[in-house]
Amino acid sequence: MIKRLNVYDAAMRRLKIIFDSFDYVYVSFSGGKDSGVLLNLCIEYIRRYAPNRKMGVFHMDYEAQYKYTTEYVQRTLAANSDILEVFHCCVPFKVVTCTSMHQAYWRPWDEGMQELWVRPRPDNCFTKNDFDFFSENLWDYDFQILFSQWLRRRKGVKNICSLVGIRTEESYNRWRVINSEKNYKHFCNHRWTRVIDNLACSAYPIYDWKTTDIWIANGKFSWDYNRLYDLYYQAGVPLFRQRVASPFISEAIYMLDIYRAIDPDTWGRMVSRVNGVNFASIYGASTAMGWRAIKCPEGFSWKEYMYFLLNTLPEDVKRNYLEKLNVSINFWRNKGGVLSNETIERLRGANVEFTIGESTSYKTNKKPVKMEYLDDIDIPEFREIPTYKRMCICILKNDHFCKYMGFAITKREKELKEEVIRKYKLLRDGREEKSGV
Repeated sequence: MIKRLNVYDAAMRRLKIIFDSFDYVYVSFSGGKDSGVLLNLCIEYIRRYAPNRKMGVFHMDYEAQYKYTTEYVQRTLAANSDILEVFHCCVPFKVVTCTSMHQAYWRPWDEGMQELWVRPRPDNCFTKNDFDFFSENLWDYDFQILFSQWLRRRKGVKNICSLVGIRTEESYNRWRVINSEKNYKHFCNHRWTRVIDNLACSAYPIYDWKTTDIWIANGKFSWDYNRLYDLYYQAGVPLFRQRVASPFISEAIYMLDIYRAIDPDTWGRMVSRVNGVNFASIYGASTAMGWRAIKCPEGFSWKEYMYFLLNTLPEDVKRNYLEKLNVSINFWRNKGGVLSNETIERLRGANVEFTIGESTSYKTNKKPVKMEYLDDIDIPEFREIPTYKRMCICILKNDHFCKYMGFAITKREKELKEEVIRKYKLLRDGREEKSGV
């Protein structure tokens, strides 16, 4: 009879594979519950099975965060300084914000805004001057990719692996990271890994853990954790909504009002730091920010309401939304989105005009459907159908990138990202050739 491993034993087995296979391993540590448990697992593994080994800790400091998170990060790193090499990064990369109609992003640790910083920059941290790949066009998620290559060169090792504490239970996007086959390679066929290039890899050792597993592990092993979660619990925040993240992204807007109660000193500085924070905290869970069932004003169609909203915005912001809308209209008109048979039948039942294509380039059993934009539609798959109501929701949410509409980064943003990565690879390869690494 085959013994089924529990999630703890499975995670420790995965860590053995990683530590046995890579010259250098580091953990991405945000101060949240998932990355905290992953770091504790790694610390335990090293102390039990690899006592002569050190491990890196990569901490991206977003400046605006609860003091409890800052204290937990400092406490954990100090308690294990004998085996941890800390890369505490305070860098002004671009970070998405959904609090403002005027700002699509903000920059933590922007030196031009130093008088408004939420807190002083920590001593002995890494700044933009430490990274030869830094540029003003760099987003936080690009920084993570380039950091891995930078660190491998800095350590002078042949290969490197970054450990990330994501769990598929948290969101569909995280589930897709593990289960999607598109453009991904796995290290030695382990589905919980992603090969970045021949020299670097990412791994997700706790991808199959549940939220309850996280707290069971903290209790059973008496691991330290971010005490912010105790306050979340006392405030009545459900376990699945307790997150430690950049406070200005869409997933965190509804939590902004809790900042005022839990950490008023930090809140007072945040209000001045990023445009629209106070408004978002008051209305973040209301129809004003598009979070609940919004209603079209009397006398308006959703299309008319959309243009009314657009006309209240700055010209560059309005132009951005219109560009996204035109791309979406052309996509549904000429290429078509893929829909299930059930959804197609519901469209027929609603007397919607559409055509079904014979094939699609997507790896799916769904069928490509071409159609014009609708004003609104009342079906369970509302978020899959192109409607002006969905565009209104994006505008009300300050969703400048239209993630609610299913948009990824733009072609221009992708080109900028690829150019930064290309230049850094040329720089890296040239240095390695000279050094003989």
